[in-house]
Amino acid sequence: MQLRKLHIRNFKNLEDEVLEIDSGITCFVGENGTCKTNLLDAIYYLSMCRSAVGQTESQCVKTGEDFFGLQAEYLDRNLRMQYLSATYTRQGKKCFKFNDTSYTRLSDHIGVIPVVIISPMDNDLINDAAEQRRHFFDQFISQIDRNYLRALIRYSTALSQRNSLLKGNFTEEILSIYDVQLSHEADTIFRVRKDVIERVFPMLAQFYGVISGHKERVSLAYRSALTKAPLTELLLECRERDRVMQYTTQGVHRDDFLFSINDVQLRKFGSQGQQKSFIIALKLAQSLILSELSGEKPILLLDDIFDKLDETRVRNMMQILSSGDFGQIFITDCNHNRIKRVMDDINADYKIVDVEFGKIVREINAI
Repeated sequence: MQLRKLHIRNFKNLEDEVLEIDSGITCFVGENGTCKTNLLDAIYYLSMCRSAVGQTESQCVKTGEDFFGLQAEYLDRNLRMQYLSATYTRQGKKCFKFNDTSYTRLSDHIGVIPVVIISPMDNDLINDAAEQRRHFFDQFISQIDRNYLRALIRYSTALSQRNSLLKGNFTEEILSIYDVQLSHEADTIFRVRKDVIERVFPMLAQFYGVISGHKERVSLAYRSALTKAPLTELLLECRERDRVMQYTTQGVHRDDFLFSINDVQLRKFGSQGQQKSFIIALKLAQSLILSELSGEKPILLLDDIFDKLDETRVRNMMQILSSGDFGQIFITDCNHNRIKRVMDDINADYKIVDVEFGKIVREINAI
């Protein structure tokens, strides 16, 4: 899918903006705190039914307004126009329509218009707790595997119910029922995560090598207790501990993904440039896998992408992006001269969209 037109109303600091979009790279350029990231977030929201920066819908409504609305036109691979709209009111009503048909379950929309975002918030993937990394891979896989998404939803429901049971009075028989439910969904989640990591790693290593000039070696590992035993056995072994702690201490909700560089933890020993290069390589691998498995090249959103990278890594990264392997690309930057120089260096078709606070002020086409 290629985004061709975007109409934004009352989304964050954007009051009423319409953007016609070409097939090349679109660059949003402006000072910090204008609306560059908000434009990317609007595009992301239309794909994932949520904000990329963790804001609630009510936080996305422009101050003083009662709703926000997003309307978009996409050109599919058969050159047919597809129409998508999303609205939210402060009363809590949220509606997504695809070609005028409303979704009864928003989860059915995930993966229809695949998207990948690289942003400064990705530092959390490296430096924060395992929950952030699980969340990333869960969102990644959910765009290509609807059964995985359903398994996640069912697992989360059963986990919540089991934890509630552990806080009160329960019988061993009832707890065993939830153990079986959790184990069934966990088997699916564990298997798919393992398969995806095996697919991601070679691409990650390849992209990182190109970006870094083959100066460092990276690795990616999946850590799960289910590699040792089925969850039914693990839950039985930990039943007494779970009873004392009053929550479920084993399961795929405790899994982690380990990032390393030259055989040491990236979080502890990687520089800011190395960490950002790793994240970029990981997200580019994500984009290619989404493309291979869904048949749709994801929209690629690059927010403040040049920060913390030296000129060599920027040039190497942009050469990858100009290969033709990736879908539609949107980039934000605060330096007009830099973005023009970078785009000219890779001989790309691009458009620069100058923005001020909540406003698109001009569009400059370049070849």
